[in-house]
Formats: sequence, C-alpha cells, structure tokens
Amino acid sequence: MELAPQDSQQQRLVTGTKVFRAAHWVSDTFNGLRLKTARRWHFAPQTIAYQGYGSTSWVRVLGRVVLTSKPTPGSAAERAARNGTQNVRGWRAFTSVPIQYTEVEVEIGGVTARVHADRGGLVDTVVQVSLTPGWHMAVLRAEGTEPVEARIFVISPDTRLGIVSDIDDTIMVTALPRPFLALWNTFVLNERARMATPGMAVLMDRLKVEYPEAPVIYLSTGPWNAAPTLARFIARNLYPSGALLLTDWGLTHDRWFRSGQEHKRRNLDLLAQEFPNMRWLLFGDNGQHDEEIYSGFAQEHPDRVAAIGIRQLSVSEAVLAGGHSDTGDHSESSVPWIYAPDGAGLVKGLQDLSLL
Repeated sequence: MELAPQDSQQQRLVTGTKVFRAAHWVSDTFNGLRLKTARRWHFAPQTIAYQGYGSTSWVRVLGRVVLTSKPTPGSAAERAARNGTQNVRGWRAFTSVPIQYTEVEVEIGGVTARVHADRGGLVDTVVQVSLTPGWHMAVLRAEGTEPVEARIFVISPDTRLGIVSDIDDTIMVTALPRPFLALWNTFVLNERARMATPGMAVLMDRLKVEYPEAPVIYLSTGPWNAAPTLARFIARNLYPSGALLLTDWGLTHDRWFRSGQEHKRRNLDLLAQEFPNMRWLLFGDNGQHDEEIYSGFAQEHPDRVAAIGIRQLSVSEAVLAGGHSDTGDHSESSVPWIYAPDGAGLVKGLQDLSLL
C-alpha cells in the first residue's frame, strides 16, 4: 500500500525526530564519559571569557565553561603558559571538555544575570543594562571556577559604520578548505606559524583610524575551542580588537553537523536587527561561501551594507581549495563589491569609493 504524500512526509518527520533524539542521547552519553574521564585525570574546571559587544541598553556576553588539563610541570606547554608565549601545538585547544548546562552568573554595570551554558558549555546571552559607549568589563562566575572578566565594547548610538570580517583565508592564511592541510594547521602546527594575510592588518588599522568608533566583528565558522588561539593571533598581528563569533562542532536539533553558512547568515541578520541604523563593511574570500552569504545579506538589507570586500585566492590556493566560488554578476547590485588578492588592493578599492 502506497502512502499518501502527506502521510509519507509525516513518517519522515517522525523517523527523523527519533534518529536525532537517539543521536543526542549518544552525544550526551559520550560527553558524560569524557567528563568522568577528565575528572578522573584531575582536569580543572575553568570559565573562559570572550570579548562581547552591545549598545547603551544591552550587551551580548560570551563565554565557555570547560574542564581543562593542567600542563605537566617542566613541559614545553607549561613553560609557554608560564612565560606567556603560548607557543604550543594546536591540538591542545581541543583537549578541554565542555561542562553542559551549568549555571553561570554574569555581572556588568551593577546588573547581575544568572544563565545556563548550553550543551557545548557555551554562554551566549544578552543582558539588559544601561552603559556608556566604550569599553566595559563583565564578570562571569561558574561554580567551581575562578571569576573571569570579559571585555565588552558598547557601541555608541551615533555610530554609523561597522566592520565584519571572516578569518580563515581572509585575515589569516589557513588553507581551511584543504582537508589534510586543515587538519595539520588546526591540530599539529605551532600557533605562531600561522601567517597573516598580506596587507589586511594595515587595511583594518586604517579603517579604525578613519572610523575609531566602528565595532569590529570577526565572524567565522571556526570552533569555539580555537577562540583563545585566534584572539592571540589577532593581537600578535596587530589587527584591531573585536568580538569573535564562532560556532560549535556537533549536533543540532535537526542535523548531524552544524551549518557554518547558517551560522554566518544568522549572525549577520542579528547584527542588522541589533543595529538598524548602522551600515557594515563585509570582508571575506572567494574560496568558500562568503560571496554567496554576503550577496544574500546585501539583497535583503541593501541599506545596511557600505561595501563588500573579497580577498581573491591565488591560483595555487584555488586549486587546493577546489576552485573559486562563483563571483556572479554584481552589476545590478546597489552595494559596491571590491575584489583584490591582498589588503593593499582592498584599500585602493575603498579609496575609490571614498570610504578611506
């Protein structure tokens, strides 16, 4: 007996729900075993604070609660941590185990909020508080961990321009689409061996000089485990300080793996809602999906985009990355597009648009 289309669709939904419930059970069980093992090995609970942003009436606070291993006394990792060099292998960032659903107290500007970390140990919450434009500190406290401070940049209501930039192959040469090199760069390579894209730090610095009140948002599909490493890379290569909006590996309510493209689209739409009077400069590369994502955002919010700058991969990068993305025809777009292989070319394009 053949099922009607409606019955067939309903059956697929029921089956899919059962599968993902089972998958979530497996994921939670696995994480539970990791937590037990980490505690047996005397991993220490730690709250990690990330830079946030907000307006004069609310702030977005980001952090993570994990169990982390202490470096062996006398080891290279211990010496690096003690000396502040952080000259360690990338795999160490992935040894921490998230503490799920734990309560975290967030305090800023005399306001205290109590929230819970998600299944990945991530805290991503909005606190309603009245603050002046500029830098502020939020304090995060989770049970069993030392309080930590998160820097929060409060954006003035008069600010009219913001900067959003991808990280991989845009400000940092990572070759992320290349599977084997991506694994090597992420898990094996010393973090000080990561290279900055030529001219991009100069571009960002000139933008901050021209627009000192502009917020900088680094929007990437990279995992939260890598956030401390990326923050150090940004500071070490003299990029302007900015909030990192990363993602988490693992299951969601409706898919096996999180969608990096959806992560970027969702956060761009959120920025448009949060700052309705601000236009954005969007920077990415043509090796993944930045052009498609930015094009869609510009079509939906043409008045929110000042310009889109795309870093063009070299021939060798494009071959290893599986080719360039389709640039499409932007001649009918009301938003200007700039293509260049490095920061110097993007600077010239912004100058031609009188944005620099």
